[in-house]
Amino acid sequence: MLSTIEVNKDKASVEGTVGVVSTWIIAALRNWTFFSLRELNGAILEKLDEFNNKPFQKKPGNRQSVFDEYEKPLLQPLPDKSFELSEWKICVVAYNYHVSVDKMFYSVPCEYIKQKADVRIANNTVELFIDQKRVASHIRKHGYPGQYSTVPEHMPENHRKYIHWNAERYLSWARSIGENTTTVTKGILTSRKIEQQSYRACMALLKLSDKYTPTRLEAACKRALSYTPAPSFKSVQTILATGQEGVLDDELELDFSAEFGFTRGSGYYGGDE
Repeated sequence: MLSTIEVNKDKASVEGTVGVVSTWIIAALRNWTFFSLRELNGAILEKLDEFNNKPFQKKPGNRQSVFDEYEKPLLQPLPDKSFELSEWKICVVAYNYHVSVDKMFYSVPCEYIKQKADVRIANNTVELFIDQKRVASHIRKHGYPGQYSTVPEHMPENHRKYIHWNAERYLSWARSIGENTTTVTKGILTSRKIEQQSYRACMALLKLSDKYTPTRLEAACKRALSYTPAPSFKSVQTILATGQEGVLDDELELDFSAEFGFTRGSGYYGGDE
């Protein structure tokens, strides 16, 4: 191991050599005129090569021969990729198995939910490390905030079952049932930050048409939309299970002053207004 004195001595020697080279080249080119940076750099390289091949005064050889014989064989190959600056930060993996980086979201294997991850943020990549092991790598998102980069293998099994479905496929199915079913399906699709997480509820909603018929499902969605602009699968299922989709509007007085749930007016219970 080199001592501090030896390191400082080598540092001073290198800095001294850089000063000698700079002075020698500047002196050699002091009376030259250049009309472009390319021309100047070419002249500097020529003078540097000339300097390195000047014979030593007190020993055989020159700087170039010493480099070729002793230093060049010890050099390692350059990395395949150029070095790029990066930023590090610590993030906690959220319940939706993603981390937030500069208002973008990147997935992590779901078994790491609630754990802290070291995130390396480069210009074009985002890498995530847990316990010094890289667990995920993504192409960095740019542009409008709120974009998601989700690797299917990171998803829980019950989410992965619907990976080959997309929003348009669910909406196409909903349109074949009716306008109100389509509206409810759109609301469910936009109810989650990650669209894929809403697919299970969409599938459950539309499968109700097999159990109760498409006509009853469309009527139930219409009834649910009269309660709230964003009905859930559960609310539609409850309407179908209790047969409320067939109740006429004048038979079911609604109190829209309530913020949540189904609030029936006094007329529904036989009371006076």
